[in-house]
Amino acid sequence: MKNVYSFVLAIVLLLAGTADAQQPASATRADSLRLDIQAKLNEWHKAGKFPGATLGVVLPNGESFGLAVGYSDRDAKTPMKPDDRMLAGSTGKTFAAALTFQLVADGKLNFDDKIEKYLGKEPWFSRLPNAKDVTVRMLLNHTSGLVRYEFKKEFTDFLTANPMKVWTPEERLAYLFDAKAPFEAGKGWDYSDTNYIVLGMIIERITGKKFYDEARKRFIKKLKLNGTVAQEGPVIKGVIQGYAGAANPFGGKDAMIENGKFVVNPQLEWTGGGWASTSQDLARWARMYFEGKAFDAKLLPQVLDGVEAKLGPNVKYGLGVIIRPTQAGTTYGHSGFFPGYVTDMMYFPDKKIAIAVQVNTSVPGVFGGKSPARMLVETAELVGKQ
Repeated sequence: MKNVYSFVLAIVLLLAGTADAQQPASATRADSLRLDIQAKLNEWHKAGKFPGATLGVVLPNGESFGLAVGYSDRDAKTPMKPDDRMLAGSTGKTFAAALTFQLVADGKLNFDDKIEKYLGKEPWFSRLPNAKDVTVRMLLNHTSGLVRYEFKKEFTDFLTANPMKVWTPEERLAYLFDAKAPFEAGKGWDYSDTNYIVLGMIIERITGKKFYDEARKRFIKKLKLNGTVAQEGPVIKGVIQGYAGAANPFGGKDAMIENGKFVVNPQLEWTGGGWASTSQDLARWARMYFEGKAFDAKLLPQVLDGVEAKLGPNVKYGLGVIIRPTQAGTTYGHSGFFPGYVTDMMYFPDKKIAIAVQVNTSVPGVFGGKSPARMLVETAELVGKQ
């Protein structure tokens, strides 16, 4: 378990640290900006040892574009394209959070509802740590005391032996049954996919619909996020190769796709992440999310009311949002990890700029001393100078 924890913790700390949508008003200015950002992306790639990356940008006027560098397949030397799709990891939590916000706005859910209200009659409910004291808000901001099921050695061992298993929510939660919580509900912080698995169960209980179906209807189709697809099985159209390295605890393989199929079923993420996307789509989504266009904007003060988080100096976690201080100003966003892929997205409220980056490796130490988060901040500074 120690090796698994160290591997994933390294990724978490690292993260914490396509065609035009429309013609720009000034082609010369936009082209110059794009060239400058591409040069910075090229410089980052040259200094690092990662196969490739994509970068998506949304400017204050709403114009968006994508850029790429390196390779989508390092062996075949296939050039990375701006619209190449990668697993987006925990950035997908924002879709579960946004759907929750819509239910709150509709009066079907309250942030301070106890989860017992929705799941208390399940035969396993009392076996969850802190079961009777956890609220919906605690799930959203990771203060519930429900630790990550995927940190358990029992889970990774089982996954390696059964990589194509289709997981139910209860089977994920079972790795926590009868365990002692690390802190009382609401009195600590521990980042955990398990919180969002429970949240997904509540969403489905209230709507009577499958989470992915509701998310597609409410967000993917409505907001034209055409590069974003659900991780519903081991074959996902358009997703490029990812490299997890020899220390990959999820299946033990470096290349994550063999013969067009993932070596472990990415369906296991569900509402803990659960989407493959493009950097341009993620940048567009970040702007809509943090400007309150994906849900009732009146909820934004609560969404952005963060608690202290163990993700870096002065970093806070709100409701489905990492709040990070940077030299380009406070940012709202989320990072993401799935073996073989690293993602980060940020919205810069003072500049009204949204930027996302995706890299097709999750091997620590390959970014040449500049984390994906740092790349986003430097890009925002560059855009702000134009």
